[in-house]
Amino acid sequence: MGDQFKHISKFMSLVLRHKPEDIGLQLDEHGWAKVDELISKMNTRGIPINFEIINEVVETNDKKRFAFNEDKTLIRASQGHSIEVELNLPEKVPPDTLYHGTATKYLDSILKSGLQKQNRRHVHLSATIETAKAVGSRHGKPVVLVINAKQMLVTGFKFYLSENKVWLTDVVPVEYITQ
Repeated sequence: MGDQFKHISKFMSLVLRHKPEDIGLQLDEHGWAKVDELISKMNTRGIPINFEIINEVVETNDKKRFAFNEDKTLIRASQGHSIEVELNLPEKVPPDTLYHGTATKYLDSILKSGLQKQNRRHVHLSATIETAKAVGSRHGKPVVLVINAKQMLVTGFKFYLSENKVWLTDVVPVEYITQ
């Protein structure tokens, strides 16, 4: 993805996950925005964009951060919201083991109080060590935590799988985490 697409993707993440009000964008309760309104508001903000560019960003984003509805008139972020949205994701049975990538600077806190969703709607977990390592490296020296998802499920925790294959849960207590 070129620098232009990367900049557009980051801006779309900001307005579709965290601050739609920055450009006066309206999201429905499920996080959907009208594509034509997003285009109009981004152009008004000096970001020259059209449907073809948005479609290219959605199609080529390696993390599949965005999703269209069936007729591509609506768009939303796949997960990672800090604003109140209901993604209506069905509960799923996770693999026995999931992974969480973080930076070593956060390790002590996590091992003390578990994984918390902080300012997001869910804790994000990965199905592979490689993905978790990539996520952790965005914040510093990476460390991959092993999550006993099977035991969490048995004890009543719920899991969801986002459209871009990120596993989501509300919290991961420390007893389900190993290094």
